[in-house]
Amino acid sequence: MAPQRLLYRLVALDGTPLPVLDSPYDSDEAALAAAKNWRDGQGLNCSISQRAIGVEVMTRRGSCRTVGYPRN
Repeated sequence: MAPQRLLYRLVALDGTPLPVLDSPYDSDEAALAAAKNWRDGQGLNCSISQRAIGVEVMTRRGSCRTVGYPRN
């Protein structure tokens, strides 16, 4: 059986998907890069709590687990 490709997504501090950045990412690096680009652009007009973004990975069973929060 071939290894399953991991998918990552960006979430708010409460674990809900971010509407602006709600798409699957192939790596945590790609997800973090998208979060940082948003934070340094459109996110500048948001509050600190709205700019705090977490990264989740989808498990093989289809649930998601938080793997980290980017540092400012």
